[in-house]
Amino acid sequence: MQIMKKYFLFFAVTAFILSCDKKTDKNSNLKILPDSNGRISTLNVVVDNNLWEGAVGNAIRDSLAKPTEGLPQDEPVFNISHLPPKTFSGFTTKGRNILIAQLGDENQFSMQENVYAKPQKVVFVVGKTESDLIHLIRQNSDKIIDNFKSGDVIETIRRINKSLLSDKSLKDSLGIYLPLPTAYRYATKTKSFFWIRKTIQEGHMNIVTYELPYRDFSNEQDVLNFVIKTRDSIGKERIPGPTDGSYLITEEAYSPFINKDMLDGRTCWETKGTWEVKGDFMAGPYVSYLIDDKTNKRLLVLEGFVFAPSALKRDNVFELESILRSVKFL
Repeated sequence: MQIMKKYFLFFAVTAFILSCDKKTDKNSNLKILPDSNGRISTLNVVVDNNLWEGAVGNAIRDSLAKPTEGLPQDEPVFNISHLPPKTFSGFTTKGRNILIAQLGDENQFSMQENVYAKPQKVVFVVGKTESDLIHLIRQNSDKIIDNFKSGDVIETIRRINKSLLSDKSLKDSLGIYLPLPTAYRYATKTKSFFWIRKTIQEGHMNIVTYELPYRDFSNEQDVLNFVIKTRDSIGKERIPGPTDGSYLITEEAYSPFINKDMLDGRTCWETKGTWEVKGDFMAGPYVSYLIDDKTNKRLLVLEGFVFAPSALKRDNVFELESILRSVKFL
């Protein structure tokens, strides 16, 4: 119990000292926080060494460093760095994503923003026992991931907004806005179909968007069947492969992940999976959004896919996902 109280006191005192140590704007009486730092999809975990090396650490790794959905090879949701409590001060408190886990007198779970720096997401998990701590981490793992990922999307778009492609084609034809970086170029541009590409060292990143006649769906499987059928049809018609007669299709060996969500106030279905080129040896991950745009009596498709053989692709897919999730209907 003394050990538990020691660490609980450590974090309480640390939080108090840090809050008092921050500069204050005399005119507004608001804390002036330092800028946060850290790469996209990275997470600093502050937890005692003994907990990290045991079942609690395993629960954190299993929940937050599990394989990312929809990628052809295993890449963790987050790259995790472990920080013992005694090292959590100064520069290490400025990470954008921080999880603090500890033993204490009461079970607690909270998600806070801009605690030590800004922009920043901090998740606090306190358990009376190791079993309680593990339960809280596993029970809230989806919330934790969504919380940190939402901050990563905002940070990605903030960086993208520094250098945007100046083009009104999507606005004029589809009535939408996407924050496209200047590194992207149009591969195909028609009145109703757009294929936008960015060249990277290992290959290329792609965005396609188009509209379809409006229809309803009876269930999730109906949506998934429609998405696959439409992707394969559009791929054959609009996205040729490198050899004659080859074209992009959904890889048949793996069933895509599907999730119902909201984008800019509209219902959508997100699917993640892998694509391949029929008639050639090319493949990679994709993320697709089928948006129920009742207002304009249509379905709108936003999709991103990556070709980067032998390279890690998680961060490429996340950039595409961030752009697509930032769609605005005009």
